[in-house]
Amino acid sequence: MRNLAEKWSPAPDWRTATLQTPGLVIRSLTGFTQYLVSGDLAAWSRRTDMDAAAVGALSVAQGERYALRVARDRILAVSETPFGIEPGWHASGFAVSTFDAGLHMFEIEGPDMPSLFARATTLDPMGETASAALLFAGANALCYRHGHADRLRVHVDRALASYLWKWLEQAIVA
Repeated sequence: MRNLAEKWSPAPDWRTATLQTPGLVIRSLTGFTQYLVSGDLAAWSRRTDMDAAAVGALSVAQGERYALRVARDRILAVSETPFGIEPGWHASGFAVSTFDAGLHMFEIEGPDMPSLFARATTLDPMGETASAALLFAGANALCYRHGHADRLRVHVDRALASYLWKWLEQAIVA
């Protein structure tokens, strides 16, 4: 029987995966807590002491904990540490789903980031949108800046992480 796995490139070691050019550093981020929160976002905010304002595409998120706008009543809460709240339905009107294993995170940093972003999407690299959701290199993703304007973070379905990594490898050599 033929081994169809031979057709696919092996996934990199995500704990250490890095691509670098003189104007860019691209790395895989691991170890973050990611919760998809749906429903009464003000109740979520009160329960977690986290600001209910969520950033959209190309907005700048700050700190170790922040939220990304996915839809009017849905955010992706991201943290470097656990939130201390159980997944599931909460009587105050919101639901929490653990998304740690669902989305893979990449960080793209450097002065050439806007040019790479312009190749990956049709959005203006200097603009902002209300929702962080967009198509990035042909894949559904959540994109935003973190910390400063030259650092982009991209969350993509884990099944597409290897595809996006290969796209990024090809994009920076072209």
